[in-house]
Amino acid sequence: MTLKKRLRKYFIMGSQDCGKRKPEDILREAIRSGITIFQYREKGEGSLSEKDQLELGQRLRNICSEHHIPFIVNDNLTLVKQLDADGVHVGQNDTPVSIVRDMFPDKIIGLSISNKVELEQSSLEHVNYVGAGPVFQTMTKPDKKPVGLEWIKTLRDLHPKLPIVGIGGITSHNAGQVLEAGADGVAVISAIAQARDIHSIVNKL
Repeated sequence: MTLKKRLRKYFIMGSQDCGKRKPEDILREAIRSGITIFQYREKGEGSLSEKDQLELGQRLRNICSEHHIPFIVNDNLTLVKQLDADGVHVGQNDTPVSIVRDMFPDKIIGLSISNKVELEQSSLEHVNYVGAGPVFQTMTKPDKKPVGLEWIKTLRDLHPKLPIVGIGGITSHNAGQVLEAGADGVAVISAIAQARDIHSIVNKL
């Protein structure tokens, strides 16, 4: 499966997103329901300590390996090494992608890009895909202004072959708009992690 196809249903989750459910149970159900790639993002209020983060990451890594789902780590380069992740996703204020590529020449590298200024400052030759967003308002990053569908269209026009995943405030109701705007896939957190019926949500994405 190509990376563009892998990005189609991109699930992001950490323990802080799961409420009373076990992250392992949510991930297994999401995989059975059809997610195509997974990112472990242990960040923000309620996230685990370093030791517990590693232990949960190992369990989630093993589940992904069993089902041949690419396992991406958000930002934490030490964790990428410890878990032998398939890739890493970084933001504009994280380690520069040129350095990340030197560290991990064979891994998938994703980079968040929200506007033309960030695009111009980004070394796209070092990344495998970009995360465009937040497309819509999201509680994960409430301080960030949504970039809207227009940013997806602009990015696609400027880089026709670049793998793009839309992220931020995406639900089963608006995912189609993001794909129509030019994204290869949609990335979601709460839409799956907090869903009562994960199978139904993943199918509708």
